[in-house]
Amino acid sequence: MPKQTYPDVWSFEKGAREKGFRQIAGIDEAGRGPLAGPVVSAAVILPEGFDCPGLTDSKKLSEKKRDALYPKIRELAVAVGVGMADHEEIDRINVLQAALLSMKRAMDDLATTPDYLLIDGKFTIDSDLPQEAIVKGDSRSISVAAASIIAKVTRDRIMKELAQEYPVYGFDRHKGYPTKAHKQAIIDHGPCPVHRRSFRGVRQE
Repeated sequence: MPKQTYPDVWSFEKGAREKGFRQIAGIDEAGRGPLAGPVVSAAVILPEGFDCPGLTDSKKLSEKKRDALYPKIRELAVAVGVGMADHEEIDRINVLQAALLSMKRAMDDLATTPDYLLIDGKFTIDSDLPQEAIVKGDSRSISVAAASIIAKVTRDRIMKELAQEYPVYGFDRHKGYPTKAHKQAIIDHGPCPVHRRSFRGVRQE
């Protein structure tokens, strides 16, 4: 039976270091799909030799596991930056552009200036820095995986706070995603101030 091989989650970082780059930031976002709340991005620069067992794409992890990894990443990273674009910006410029804007803001929030960017997805961001877009980057790059966890946990906490302000929608449970219960709550109560009015399921057709 052939030995199972696993992808090297440091391969993109190693490739950048071979080109002479040292401060390599992984960047990812959370919250493009929900009907309410902001899109949140994180940028993370990890040190060489960073070791955090279980770190992978946030979507593959339970909330409990993400919450356990979050402080470890914060503690051990060279730098962590967070940026967001709110529901009004999403409605004004569309969710993709808002996600890219939040990624740029996360990069700008880093206390250590990066010299190379690894961006999750198909698109690069508005920056003169050398950068690389990586499809499924949150599963293929350790830095992007770390950013995905910071972004997801940060956004989930925001949605739990919004659930206190707008309790009838259940934001603490579904985090704004278009579940059956969420869509029914919009029908029953109408959208609240943090709903994305441009999204189908919120706007009145």
